[in-house]
Amino acid sequence: VGHLCRFLRGSGRGLLPPLRWTLVTSHQNGRRERKRQRLIWHWPFQHIDFKMKKSDSTKSLLIKSEQLLRIEDHDFAIRPGFGGAAIPVGIDVQVESIDSISEVNMDFTMTLYLRHYWQDDRLAFPSSNNKSRTFDARLVKKIWVPDVFFVHSKRSFIHDTTMENIMLRVYPDGNILYSVRITVTALCSMDFSRFPLDTQNCSLELESYAYNENDLMLYWKNGNDSLRTDEILLSQFFIEEFNPSFGLAFYSSTGWYNRLYINFLLRRHIFFFMLQTYFPTMLMVMLSWVSFWIDRRAVPARVSLGITTVLTMSTIITGVSASMPQVSYVKAVDIYLWASFLFVFLSVIEYAAVNYFTTIEEMKKHKGGTVPTTFNTAEAMAFDGCFHDNDIDLQPFPDISGPNASDQPTSHHNSAQSPASEGTWLHRKRSVRKNLDFIMSNSYMIDSYSRALFPLAYLLFNIIYWSMYS
Repeated sequence: VGHLCRFLRGSGRGLLPPLRWTLVTSHQNGRRERKRQRLIWHWPFQHIDFKMKKSDSTKSLLIKSEQLLRIEDHDFAIRPGFGGAAIPVGIDVQVESIDSISEVNMDFTMTLYLRHYWQDDRLAFPSSNNKSRTFDARLVKKIWVPDVFFVHSKRSFIHDTTMENIMLRVYPDGNILYSVRITVTALCSMDFSRFPLDTQNCSLELESYAYNENDLMLYWKNGNDSLRTDEILLSQFFIEEFNPSFGLAFYSSTGWYNRLYINFLLRRHIFFFMLQTYFPTMLMVMLSWVSFWIDRRAVPARVSLGITTVLTMSTIITGVSASMPQVSYVKAVDIYLWASFLFVFLSVIEYAAVNYFTTIEEMKKHKGGTVPTTFNTAEAMAFDGCFHDNDIDLQPFPDISGPNASDQPTSHHNSAQSPASEGTWLHRKRSVRKNLDFIMSNSYMIDSYSRALFPLAYLLFNIIYWSMYS
């Protein structure tokens, strides 16, 4: 009894949970008292478990979501207001990122949040506090939603980590917000005539697949403010403009459809191509000019330099072509590369002409007779690229004071009687031959003129090129 009194005083001061007085009378003190103590120790905790189970919010809802929205009472295979006017569906897009832009495939990949707004009176429900209810993809499959698709899309998918990124929000008056996170790869018709100094205009097009303009009307929910973008940074492009637009599309078998456009203008960064294409090309052209300062008789040095620059230019052209689509028109980078390749090729041809005229000049120096036996053939071959045989006889030109010299006045008299036009033609022919003889006898002047003409011509080409395309 003493222990029981102390126990009751402790419960009264709040040291123990309140007791239930269910079994308080006892006729057999020993056995009944022990049973009563067991009830006192365990009964308050059972009472607490009952309180916790009663606070579960899901069990407090008397009606399930399907019953509240009366999903089983309607046929959601048909659109709202079937048989009446077209149902308006507002669209709101937030672009999360532009993942990639491919020139080879002529497409782009974009991740965005696509939101639909419409009203379906069949989903209206009573609410005392006028609060909306939010659901995930499990309920979306049971109701009608707009069948919007992306025109000219190659691949697209809805993100599903960790669950499908779909949100459905239903308001008491039947207004619905349906949001989905999508990544889509779509076609972009690009014009590379000014590549890499180009700008590209791409667009993502949205349209209803089954419902034409008589059944469904697509429109931008908030006008130009319906398209929002996060801060997007691209490696090769700068986004100059993002704007929505609206249009109609006609199909001969099904009619007119509302179509929404997400337009964006891309301007390419030139610095990457300056480092990878233009600067190396300029250096190769300038390197080909070094041969103009090398001795004309140093055949191995000048030939190896010319061949090296030609092969390097071929490698650059091949690398650029491999990263571009096979288009049937000439691109701006092609004009620059092939013009630079022409300058390099002409520098090789220039040395071929110099070497040829030098060889002719050397042969004229020894036209008086047989080449001396002390003439070093190895040195001759190393200098002018031609093999000189020690036994070759170089016959001199016939002397004009020979036996036929007496016929010279007669020939002169006959030529004097020839027409004036023929004399003018002979004079021009002698003038051209005289100039060629002068160049052949002074082949070193070709290198001298090339040192100035090649750089000036290439500088003029660059001025015209960059003024046209920049």
